[in-house]
Amino acid sequence: MTRIKNILRKIIFPPAIPAVILASLGYFSVLSTAVFKIQNPVFRYFSYGFSAYALTISITNFPRIISFFKLTRCRLNDSSLMKKIRETKLGNRFFTDVRFRTEIALYCGLFINFLYIILKLFSGIYYRSVWFIALGVYYILLAIMRFILLHKNNNLTIKTELKRYRLCGIILLVMNQLLAGIVGFMVRQNKGFDYPGILIYAMAAYSFYSIICAVVNVVKFRKHKSPMLSAAKVINLVAAMVSILSLETAMLAQFGSDDDPLFRKAMTAATGGAVCTIVIGIAIFMIVKSTKRLQKGDF
Repeated sequence: MTRIKNILRKIIFPPAIPAVILASLGYFSVLSTAVFKIQNPVFRYFSYGFSAYALTISITNFPRIISFFKLTRCRLNDSSLMKKIRETKLGNRFFTDVRFRTEIALYCGLFINFLYIILKLFSGIYYRSVWFIALGVYYILLAIMRFILLHKNNNLTIKTELKRYRLCGIILLVMNQLLAGIVGFMVRQNKGFDYPGILIYAMAAYSFYSIICAVVNVVKFRKHKSPMLSAAKVINLVAAMVSILSLETAMLAQFGSDDDPLFRKAMTAATGGAVCTIVIGIAIFMIVKSTKRLQKGDF
């Protein structure tokens, strides 16, 4: 009996590295079944069972897996390559200066925004689609907010940061009206985003990763008490929430049933309404908070 318990314990609580490998293989098998539409019943039942086991060991070994990744990160930071990077002027500034890292992230986001703007506006003009043009305008407003935070960013006073923080809140209010219009269009026309093939799974992983990181960073960067840093993280949070909304519409289009359009409309309306409500709440909070601090001279 003791031997059986030990075997079961090893199966359910494997070491961190085998747990990561087995969980990855389990998730990959069930994704392969769905993406390539494998009809072989033996493989399908095996992949479903394997994915269930992968989920089980992911839950039972979650603290151990997190510790493993933390240890791996520490070892990577202590590696000779990372030490050489930290010894350079740019590398040392990147790892020690939070504002500098935020600026790099804003520049990357601004570059991606420009790509989206060109793609959506070109698609809107070429296909004569108000839908794509509205999305293009949405990304233009995101780019404007990032540009506001980056423009003449050296040695900003808290007063200037608060003014920019408030301006970002005002732009968010305008964006929210546009976003509400996009959601209304999706519900009325029963349309959504479309990610072909396996790309939808990559977008799902990216969307969930971005929303988790955005929420964590919004909370984490509050301790720095910098309006500029807080505004940058709020922009990322709003972009992540819209990614979740677009992912939902894409998954409903790809995996949902065409026989029940009311369900798709209800889900899109519920999620879109929740996102718009959160965005307008954030915008009002930013405007009120920054205005109060400016009036009191609290900077």
